[in-house]
Amino acid sequence: MRLGRCSTVAVLIVAPVGLLFWASSAFGIRLSTSPSLPFGLYRVTADGNAPLVEFCPAEPVASLASARGYRQAGSCPDGGTPLMKPIVARAGDVVEVTVAGVRVNAKLLRNSVPLARDTNRRPLTPWPTGKYAVPPGVVWLISDYHARSFDSRYFGPIPTNLIKDHLRPLLVLP
Repeated sequence: MRLGRCSTVAVLIVAPVGLLFWASSAFGIRLSTSPSLPFGLYRVTADGNAPLVEFCPAEPVASLASARGYRQAGSCPDGGTPLMKPIVARAGDVVEVTVAGVRVNAKLLRNSVPLARDTNRRPLTPWPTGKYAVPPGVVWLISDYHARSFDSRYFGPIPTNLIKDHLRPLLVLP
């Protein structure tokens, strides 16, 4: 009798979780638990102007992010999870990286100061200071939501061909 109850409880727990993962994939829903974005659900959109993207970082960023635990196992070619970040600059914008933060078209982004160390005191290498005109085919991704986000402050602009999906918030907590 006891084994039957355990099996029932396991099914009642595992089935909804499995259904959630299947539904999220089938219906283009992404769950963000990263501190880089508000916790919640985001939906995939065909709108290339959507404010957020999901992308697979290129090397050496991909390996660094995985080795430090910034990413878990997932669907990217390197075996890690895609990163979800806000787009802050597109073709035609001007990005200025300074020790005081990142400016886009002369506007300082909140929480954008490049840090020398991560939360575990490991060194971070900020993108070189300077002004960058954003050419076609690349975007800058920086979270103004969290000051410790691993984003373009450290890996610079990314080619748009690394973007898997464009996203819009669906149901997020403040």
